[in-house]
Amino acid sequence: MVITVQPEELASEKLTDTHVDRAVQAIRIDGYVVLENIINPEHLDILRERMDADSQILIKAEKWGGAGGLKGHLQQGPPPFAPYIFRDIVANPYVIQVTKALLGAGLYNNFYNGNTNCPGSTTQPLHRDGNHLWADQEVAHPTAEVVVNISPQDTSEENGSVEIWPGSHLDVSGRRIDEEHEAERRNIAPPIRGNAKKGSALIRDMRLWHRGVPNLSDEPRHMIAMIHRVSWLKSNRRLKYKTGCEVAFEDSDLDHNAEFIDFAAEKIDDYHYLFNPRF
Repeated sequence: MVITVQPEELASEKLTDTHVDRAVQAIRIDGYVVLENIINPEHLDILRERMDADSQILIKAEKWGGAGGLKGHLQQGPPPFAPYIFRDIVANPYVIQVTKALLGAGLYNNFYNGNTNCPGSTTQPLHRDGNHLWADQEVAHPTAEVVVNISPQDTSEENGSVEIWPGSHLDVSGRRIDEEHEAERRNIAPPIRGNAKKGSALIRDMRLWHRGVPNLSDEPRHMIAMIHRVSWLKSNRRLKYKTGCEVAFEDSDLDHNAEFIDFAAEKIDDYHYLFNPRF
């Protein structure tokens, strides 16, 4: 489902109850929703310029990552420091309104990284980013984690928009996603592409089947990723950002699980995050 945020919602920084309900139900049933028109394109342009340059560093070093570690796919996050930290990305009020309605008060962010699909990439194995929390379930448990994906450009079939499998987050068979399982699922609900206009956010259940597919364009396609978690699903790590960007995280209903570090004091340079994804 795609929900285009309307001018009156933008003016109030608040979705209507109808839009919140539609978004939550879409995630519960289909496993995903796209919110359009919620991020300043100028912020995305600034990010894209830096991320394009960072991609070339990783490509030169052949630091392929993501599912399967296949050539053409980079695990690449955005810079965790000013001037590349923006409130409408890290603390987007419309996204948080949906994820809070889905996960409840006390939700927190457990990830700030992403991936880049480069020209000439190959097809990743079909996979989940997270499994069900308990084994031998007869019915899938409610959503406990969602991935928030934001791209600094339009994403389409041409530049390798992610392939997603609607409803697959409710599959509790516990089987590995092999060719037989894939074929069975295709007969139930075939995959679609997670196309999204610049300025959108794709919110998807962590258990949703998906994979990266070839980027047929001549430019890298970046995708920032955050993971919003229910409060009781604890993590033992904090997300690190450089001091000087704290204001972007203030006055939010999301616990950003953030630690702000003086890079100079810690002898960390501004490219450390590229080669240390869990930084």
